[in-house]
Amino acid sequence: MTAGLVLAAGAGRRYGGPKALVHRDGALLVEHAVITARAGGLDPVYVVVGAAAERVRAEADLGDAVLVDNPDWETGMGSSLRVGLTALAATGATAAAVLLVDMPGITPEAVARVTAAAGPGTLAMGGYADRRGHPVVLGRDHWAGVVDTATGDAGARAYLRAHDTEVTVVPCGDVADDTDLDTPDNP
Repeated sequence: MTAGLVLAAGAGRRYGGPKALVHRDGALLVEHAVITARAGGLDPVYVVVGAAAERVRAEADLGDAVLVDNPDWETGMGSSLRVGLTALAATGATAAAVLLVDMPGITPEAVARVTAAAGPGTLAMGGYADRRGHPVVLGRDHWAGVVDTATGDAGARAYLRAHDTEVTVVPCGDVADDTDLDTPDNP
């Protein structure tokens, strides 16, 4: 079983507020990410919250998604990844597909593609032309290593780089857009 791990803890300083609570196409970005995870076949879905945790709890309709608090959210995405993977360790998930709340162009089709062959040893990423992006799938066998190396805003980058020959890149550019919303003037 592949779990969904939505990272939604940041304050969105460059954006002007927490991106989890940004309305886009009739839904909050955090709601959109959970819907995408579910429609892509992920179960369970965990959402790491931080800067606006209470507002997300009060305002977002996340169904049965499990919210996990990151008390160290200010230190960057790495701490959210660590908190999320640690929480998922108590589940029967064999892999986790990581989605970022500020990438609404990631589609359920992209999630399904990248997770199609997921298992405990999987390291996979969405491919967009000449670059790698989200979703990122981390097999359970790699969680401890990712937790040990995830720092700042780099997330799993150092771990994935160190295990580059094990990473499968799954083309997703025809079904998704991995552009992140850094500022309100992003499309």
